[in-house]
Amino acid sequence: MTDGTPWVALSVNTQRPLFWFLARPGLTSLADLAGRRLAVHAPHTPPGAFARIVLRKAGLDPDRDVKTIVRSPGDYGMDLRRLNDGSIDAAYVGSTMAPEAVAAEHGWNVLAWVGDHFQIPTVGVAVDPTYIPPDDPAVQAVVRAHRRALQVIHDDPDTTVRHMQTFLGGQTAEEARAHYDTFIAPYFSTDGQADLTVGDKAITAVAAELGVPAGVTAADFYHTGAATA
Repeated sequence: MTDGTPWVALSVNTQRPLFWFLARPGLTSLADLAGRRLAVHAPHTPPGAFARIVLRKAGLDPDRDVKTIVRSPGDYGMDLRRLNDGSIDAAYVGSTMAPEAVAAEHGWNVLAWVGDHFQIPTVGVAVDPTYIPPDDPAVQAVVRAHRRALQVIHDDPDTTVRHMQTFLGGQTAEEARAHYDTFIAPYFSTDGQADLTVGDKAITAVAAELGVPAGVTAADFYHTGAATA
């Protein structure tokens, strides 16, 4: 956002980030994280910035009110072990697990889904035009493939759920389908478009969290016209 050369998102299909706050028993809301140990992505990463924005909305200063423990992105299996042994109180986890099923299995609580508290057009294809033109045939081929995948997600839930089971960490077909029905089906679209009003609010919020100027608008960033044939 700072050098005047934005990445260009060419296809977008959801504005609700697939991250959740998962916590041990006794914690039932984000406010309960005050003074607690939270495993979370680094502040400069997109998931980490989203987490901090949501914590601030809940009235918590992520640098003072929460004992954040930065860990490697995607290291959610270790988060579960640490929640089990009590070395952390909560973890910020992503879509390679079905948090509601995991919470039910262990007696934990899902404190919040980020998508309910912060929206940003995401999950799609992005390019840096300083390296490759957005209208390059190879880029357009990736966009077309992405939109075909969206069509499968939208129109063929059985295939989608079978695929989800390959990375959801041992969840049953019923649990994977419940995850799909709750967090995927209502929010993934096939048109590849972005809500520019939501995008502008999100860019402003992320820039403020990172302490940098919001150097682009959503219209600059999200070029979501139809892919060429």
